[in-house]
Amino acid sequence: MRHKVEQELERLLKDKIIEPVKFSDWAAPIVPILKPDGTVRICGDYKLTVNKVSALEQYPIPRMEDLIACLSGGEKYTKLDMSHAYQQIVLDEEARKYVTVNTPKGLFTYTRLPFGVSSSPAIFQRTMENVLQGIPNVAVYLDDIILTGRSEKEHIQILDQVLQRLEESGLRLKRSKCQFLEKEVIFLGHKVDKTGLHPLPAKVKAVQEAPSPTSVTELKAYLGLLNFYNRFLPNLSTLLAPLHKLLRKDEKWVWAPDQERVFKLSKELLQSDRVLVHYDERKELILSCDASPYGVGAVLAHRMPDGQEKPIGFASRTLGAAERNYSQLDKEGLPVIFGVQYFHKYLYGRKFIICTDHKPLVSLLNEMKAVPQMASQRIMRWAVLLRAYEYVILYREGKKNANADGLSRLPISEESDKESPEEHVLMMEEMQGPVLRSEQIKKWTTKDPTLAKVREYIQRGWPNHKNSELKPFEVRKEELSVQDGCVLWGARTVMPARAQPYMLEQLHQAHPGMSRMKALARSYVWWPHMDLDIENKVKTCTVCQEQRKAPEHAPLHPWEWPDKPWRRLHIDYAGPFMGKMFLIIVDAHSKWLDVHPVATATAAATVESLRSSFSTHGIPEMIVSDNAQCFVSERFQEFVSRNGITHVTAAPDHPSSNGLAERAVQTFKELMKKSKGETLETKVNRALFSYRITPQTTTGRSPAELMMGRKLRCLLDFVHPDLKDRVARRQAKQKEHHDKHCRQRTFEAGDLVYTRNYASGPRWIPGLIEEMTGPVSCRVVLGNRQVVRRHVDQLFRRMESESPGVVTEAEIQDEELLPSSEGEGFSVEKSSEGEGEVTESGGRSESEQSHDLDVRRSQRPRKPPAYMKDYVT
Repeated sequence: MRHKVEQELERLLKDKIIEPVKFSDWAAPIVPILKPDGTVRICGDYKLTVNKVSALEQYPIPRMEDLIACLSGGEKYTKLDMSHAYQQIVLDEEARKYVTVNTPKGLFTYTRLPFGVSSSPAIFQRTMENVLQGIPNVAVYLDDIILTGRSEKEHIQILDQVLQRLEESGLRLKRSKCQFLEKEVIFLGHKVDKTGLHPLPAKVKAVQEAPSPTSVTELKAYLGLLNFYNRFLPNLSTLLAPLHKLLRKDEKWVWAPDQERVFKLSKELLQSDRVLVHYDERKELILSCDASPYGVGAVLAHRMPDGQEKPIGFASRTLGAAERNYSQLDKEGLPVIFGVQYFHKYLYGRKFIICTDHKPLVSLLNEMKAVPQMASQRIMRWAVLLRAYEYVILYREGKKNANADGLSRLPISEESDKESPEEHVLMMEEMQGPVLRSEQIKKWTTKDPTLAKVREYIQRGWPNHKNSELKPFEVRKEELSVQDGCVLWGARTVMPARAQPYMLEQLHQAHPGMSRMKALARSYVWWPHMDLDIENKVKTCTVCQEQRKAPEHAPLHPWEWPDKPWRRLHIDYAGPFMGKMFLIIVDAHSKWLDVHPVATATAAATVESLRSSFSTHGIPEMIVSDNAQCFVSERFQEFVSRNGITHVTAAPDHPSSNGLAERAVQTFKELMKKSKGETLETKVNRALFSYRITPQTTTGRSPAELMMGRKLRCLLDFVHPDLKDRVARRQAKQKEHHDKHCRQRTFEAGDLVYTRNYASGPRWIPGLIEEMTGPVSCRVVLGNRQVVRRHVDQLFRRMESESPGVVTEAEIQDEELLPSSEGEGFSVEKSSEGEGEVTESGGRSESEQSHDLDVRRSQRPRKPPAYMKDYVT
């Protein structure tokens, strides 16, 4: 099935019926339907997308009486069938985005009217009637055209007009399904000839050929069928008296001639015009289905104006050997599919009701639910098949479903002539290609233009002139040989181009990885550029990419060092530790550390702790934190906004993006474990004092000296002439050490990537970069439209799926879908205007801040007053 779907997609691409797209809000899964000729028709499961929101096209499908009236007086009939009917109607540019389908080869949107859209039949009927309007003796019903004439000359003239109109409109016919100048044709389930319209025997074949009952159970089922229509059959109980006699408790079962006579007479009554009605497009259609342990039955009926059901046709058949082993659920679903396919001409393009006495089917085959992924493969396949129809499935009690039940218990001896379809039709990724054998390799080698020449040259000698196509073979000509029509390089078989995709599938069956796959291939086969093909196969394998190891770390991108203290703060929580949670506040300039013990890490406790620090050191310009709830809550956002603070959050699950705070947490814990004191507050103060007076390895100076602009009485005086240069050198050295095992990787907006998944499921999931928010951070759109932030360490590039020998579309960049922008390395939430919560001056607008940058300041030396030289803890 996968191969047939890919062939159909290639045909649609070649005919420009579909075109690839990068992204769509309306993508629907495909519905592959196997046609009688073995090909596949691809429909979209638009039930939950465009069909749910679009208004149904209101155009009347013609009635049978109107169609036959157009053909009166004819002697012979011609029937024309459209080739890929709907796909000959061109869609507007604006409408194409609504009919996007998701296929194994990516997203495609239709440029023509697709199968599966509810309005397609009405649109196509209106189009065909407009094309052929004005031509006499022509009837059109969707993709079927029937015409006639009073004489053969008139018939040919009308046929010529029809064909000319179709040619002018660019419409094509399917020659194999067309019939010309026939005395009778089958049209919409009826036989049409010069005497008029006749019902097909197949409609009542299930009743005509129903076998005589052989047990009381079968007899009860048949009588239930008759009783279902007893309102149309007067004096039925008197007629059936010999049959009711066999139902008596003490009566011995004997099927005598009297019972056979009544049985045949009752079947004739069921086929009479008292019960059967003609198909009427204006009346509601009801398909009743039921199954027995050995047969299936279906009845197509109209609901009459008085609410009663009158049958249009009957259908039944016995179960095959495999079908008798079906589970009860599958066995009850089989008559639904049997009835829909049997009465396809009546049901396709019309809304109808399916009645079943098996309640689970109402949910599994529900017309408004997606294809059930946890059901059996057979049920999934049937649910997909029903997507091509517009129906409502209802539950009907068994005793009220006697018409279908009777047919299922007296089925005609006719088993399904179709082979059981592959059980993994919908699981296309599980399907493997055919097993390659030397006989097939020999045939493909003969048909391969390059390898056929090589085989001939090996046997007859190589020519003197050089051929670039044969260069990989010429350098190995001394090692090439021919055995049983196959070309060998040493002990390895040289694979023709047609066999290479199948061989790649077999080599990659267990997903062994690139190196192991190459080693395995080198033991058995060879072809030019085999290693490159294997690499591309592994890189485009979704399973391999989802389960691969993390990529190399990106080169270190240090935070810019602020030139003044308390401008950028990094915060995080340490704990639970020693029975408390500790809010760690680190100044990016001086590495000054503030610690606030709290009971729980809530937004309220965080705000109060920050307010305490701000009362001493002032309000910073920026705060960097992770994505903990206390930092992203509404209360915290309001606090930083009202104080004019820019809040930056690191990429989720990437602690190194807020490395300064993470390192401060480790340092504080180490100090606390070694600190002495009777109380927790004493331990915290001693640990902080020790930390603040100790020079930092990055700056070479103590946090207190950089923060307060002076040395504390216990500091050792270290002289550093150029502090910023020292920091830059230390950062460069740190970067050089870090980058020894790193690789530079760059991404842009619109790139296809795999991003680290921290939820349930595979480790790596596909996504699309929406925006690069900094040199090493970005926003990524996932398949479910969720936007996540990621560091480049959490990404690696994703390649479009591409199989050797099959042409695939390149990535298509749609600038309108993914706007690109430049920004910092993290998502920044800008502060809004408001009064400050700590100081009286409060936050300032951006215009005021930009104005301050232009104010000239005094250049005279400034120093703090003497009273500020006191000891500070």
